[in-house]
Amino acid sequence: MLWSKIASYEEAPFETEAELEAAIVDAADQLFGEKRIYIDVKKKIGAKGKTNNIPDGYLIDLSSKKEPKLYVVENELAKHDPLKHIAVQILEFSLSFETSPYLLKNILKTEIVSNATVHAKCQKYVTENNFENLDVLLEKIIYGKDRFNALVIIDSLSDELEKVLISRFQFPVEILTLQRFCTSSGDKMFQFQPFLVDIVGAGEEASLTTLQLDPSEIDTIVVPAREDGFLETFIGENRWYQIRIHPSMRPKIKHIAVYRVAPESAITHIAPVLSIEQWEDTAKYVLNFASPAQEITPIRLVPKGKVKAPQCPRYTSKARLEAASSLDEAF
Repeated sequence: MLWSKIASYEEAPFETEAELEAAIVDAADQLFGEKRIYIDVKKKIGAKGKTNNIPDGYLIDLSSKKEPKLYVVENELAKHDPLKHIAVQILEFSLSFETSPYLLKNILKTEIVSNATVHAKCQKYVTENNFENLDVLLEKIIYGKDRFNALVIIDSLSDELEKVLISRFQFPVEILTLQRFCTSSGDKMFQFQPFLVDIVGAGEEASLTTLQLDPSEIDTIVVPAREDGFLETFIGENRWYQIRIHPSMRPKIKHIAVYRVAPESAITHIAPVLSIEQWEDTAKYVLNFASPAQEITPIRLVPKGKVKAPQCPRYTSKARLEAASSLDEAF
């Protein structure tokens, strides 16, 4: 239950995928953020005589000036035995994607041009980032390097399904969970973690003196640590384990830095990453260092600053850490 003095909301699971998809459309701006565009279209992709499939939608990610991305979306209910179904669907999406890029480009362009708001947002991105036209932007996200990315939106995520989705594919599969709550009178409320919100940080804004980090620049993960874990594992074992990492971020990580919690309250060490491996039989990872962590000038938490003390892994760049004088300038 979600309760306030004004109203109480009880969990109201989606009965059909259509209900889930309607909720995604309703909450799209908050779910994905203003720099991403959800395309709610279902049309067959795939070459004649090859694997064909119908994705539930597409997400165009324009949050990076240098690396716009396209995610192929699969919407699913947990009650539909999703493990086998989603795994097969995602694999077939990737095969269909590879054999029909021209068809996919036409589908996306038609949907974009038919919506004035979406078209204007894409044209603004094209102009600001020196693309010749919309066609060139679409070709970049469809034909470019590491072009296939998947996004699964589901109402409830089991540990087993999460483990399969992050470890069994050679391409990134991001996951969002979306739950519905209702009052007795039918008013709805949705619970979710916004897509990739921890890349910048919930509720944080770039300061006047610090530009927001472009996702294309990310090469470092910052992990919070208590003193005993820092000494025993980060320093003593030259590794850090049981970390959740976004699949789309994993190939970018070249360094790991540690934020030591109070009373230190600062990023104090950084190490190069040798490898990132699945941690035992879980959906988490272990980062093995290429060499021992090196101490750096402490990057301290600013009391009542715009960046809060990290409670979970955060993403940044090594260059930004080297230039930062405080935690407010580190992300």
